[in-house]
Amino acid sequence: MPTFLANLRGKVEFTVLLAAIIIAGGLWGFVELMEVARDAAPHGFDTQILLAFRTPGDPSTPIGPFWMEDVMRDITSLGGGAILVAIVTVTIIYLLITRRIATALFVFVAITGGQALNGLLKLGIDRPRPELVSHLVNVHTLSFPSSHAMMSAVTFLTLGTLLARRMTGRVTKIYVLFVAILLTFLVGLSRIYLGVHWPSDVLAGWCAGSAWAMLCWLVGRWFLRQGTPEDAASGPA
Repeated sequence: MPTFLANLRGKVEFTVLLAAIIIAGGLWGFVELMEVARDAAPHGFDTQILLAFRTPGDPSTPIGPFWMEDVMRDITSLGGGAILVAIVTVTIIYLLITRRIATALFVFVAITGGQALNGLLKLGIDRPRPELVSHLVNVHTLSFPSSHAMMSAVTFLTLGTLLARRMTGRVTKIYVLFVAILLTFLVGLSRIYLGVHWPSDVLAGWCAGSAWAMLCWLVGRWFLRQGTPEDAASGPA
């Protein structure tokens, strides 16, 4: 077994293997959660978690101090379309100015592709928003999967891997990736706290977004290495 693992490690880099595991796990998790979303009645863990964020006996009042609601609204805006578009646009413009054309194209395709996939998944499941608790922000789209959770995963993980590639030192790389994961987690958590998504919506968004980001990373890893040296240096590794 040690010999087999050593040979496997020599043929497949650890980061590539980890990305493949995340993709497989994300797809499996999404399929399982899709079955939950298709049930006529809400799943037990969905209702229990959603009610856990509300004052017992009063589903219109969230738990925590009075300022927590405003904090969660601020956090959830980080996964909103306008903020993510602004972040991605600034990033792409910077890459174009520094003549990293292939990297800019990679970011554009990864993010817009993730947005298109999210829209298709929402139409395919057609799950309404939860009515178990009051909504603390206005929403107008379908519930499954959570767009905020999925697109924050797609955007922050994609940009996080690109930024980490430019960093020197393992601790710095881990910190950048940790921040990307933390932002993704907080945005998803805020959607549950604000009562606009079932927990399974958010989990599915994380699964789909992570799988898509890692798939793009694998494709971009090969694609960017075919481009200019500057693109290869800033791209996934």
